[in-house]
Formats: sequence, structure tokens, C-alpha cells
Amino acid sequence: MTATAHALIGASIAAKFTNPLLGIPLAILSHFVADMIPHWDAGTNHKKKTKLRLATEATFDVLLGFALVILLFRNTVSLDYLFVMVIAAQLPDWLKTPSDIFGFHVPPFSWVDWLSHKTQWRLQLPWGLVTQIVVVGIILLLALSPNLSFYQSLASAAR
Repeated sequence: MTATAHALIGASIAAKFTNPLLGIPLAILSHFVADMIPHWDAGTNHKKKTKLRLATEATFDVLLGFALVILLFRNTVSLDYLFVMVIAAQLPDWLKTPSDIFGFHVPPFSWVDWLSHKTQWRLQLPWGLVTQIVVVGIILLLALSPNLSFYQSLASAAR
């Protein structure tokens, strides 16, 4: 998924799980679960892109994610916890970057790179972006529904 999607998922987890001892591991785990959903991201077709183009797309994606998280969650969760949760949700991608870009195949970078490639399910545009918008939209609805509990939100989203 895009870094933006991972950031929004991490912030959503922060809104519902305020204990960092539970929230941070859930955010990291959410990364691998989210990558199992068919999606498009900057890494799709990465072999056809220059390193500059890939870095530019990834940088824009990360910045967009942080901006949206601050915009949507600034009054819901402390900014410190939001920042930690966004980084936690994106952490596997940050850890595999040395392996992807510099060919630095040393543990733990190579381990995360291997696991990430096993859990990825990339899809071309536009459908790879549509799946993310739907999934992240449902997650945001669940996280930002102030009058509903998590289970009530889940039930209403399923209708």
C-alpha cells in the first residue's frame, strides 16, 4: 500500500488503541496485513522507474500521509502518539529501503525485504488505488466515528 494508506491506518489504530504497548505492535502488524490487500504503490513497476522517480514518488507519498493524518486526527490523538504510530505503521517499508535502493542485503533489512515481498499483492492503476481508497475509507469511518464503539462501527460499515 502507499505510505499514505499505512499512515492513515496507523493513525486510525492510534485513535482506538491509546495504549502504545498495544497500539505500536498493532500498527506494525497492520502494515503486513494491509499489503496483502491488492494495491498500487510507488513500488509497483519499480524496475521500470529511475531511482530519482521512485524516490520522488515515495517522498511525496510520505508527506501526503503525514499531512492527511494531521488534518484528520489532530483533535483526536496527541501529535506525539500520532507520529509514533504513523512511523510504526510504515516501519517495514522504512526498514527495507536500504535493501531496495542500495542493495544492502544484511539482516534485519534483508529479512524485512523478504517478508515484505512475500506479503505484497500489487495491482495496476486504477484498481490498485481503488482498493486502497475503499479499505482505508472504511477504516477511517470506524476510527473517526465518535458516537459508535469499534464493534458498532464495524457492524454499521458491514451494512
